[in-house]
Amino acid sequence: MKTTTQEAPTPTGAEAGQVPANRPLFLLAYLLIGAYLGLIFVQSEVVSWFRIQEMFRFQSFHMYGIIGSAVLVGVVSVQIIKRLNPRTLTGERVQLSPKEWGDSRIPAARYWIGGTLFGMGWALLGACPGPIFALLGSGITVMVVALVAALAGTWAYAALRPYLPH
Repeated sequence: MKTTTQEAPTPTGAEAGQVPANRPLFLLAYLLIGAYLGLIFVQSEVVSWFRIQEMFRFQSFHMYGIIGSAVLVGVVSVQIIKRLNPRTLTGERVQLSPKEWGDSRIPAARYWIGGTLFGMGWALLGACPGPIFALLGSGITVMVVALVAALAGTWAYAALRPYLPH
């Protein structure tokens, strides 16, 4: 009795995870969109140290309104992604993985601890890590310290990750 096996066809192009030939154009588009978003951040005072301090002192609704709007946009965007099943530039389906909230003994402790540390750093510095480049671009050169600290924190996390509870 003779059995035959068929080899799966070799994926090509987007199926193989190749980057499209017009990648530099996409990268330029991302750079321009990022620069435009940075301009919006600066003009709307989202990156303003005074606005951030007002938020942490509960003196102004400005930042809470912006953050609340961002959360709403995020919720709507996730629902759109779930319903439309979009693909990446390489043709892969975008998949949203469910979050694991930790073991049952200390549920969500890592999120509370991480969020608290992030919030403390944000309050002490007066800047979120996201707009560091927008702040640097607007001439606030002291943000170089924040950038170096953010990179050092990222490096420290990468070095300590095997020893941290996940």
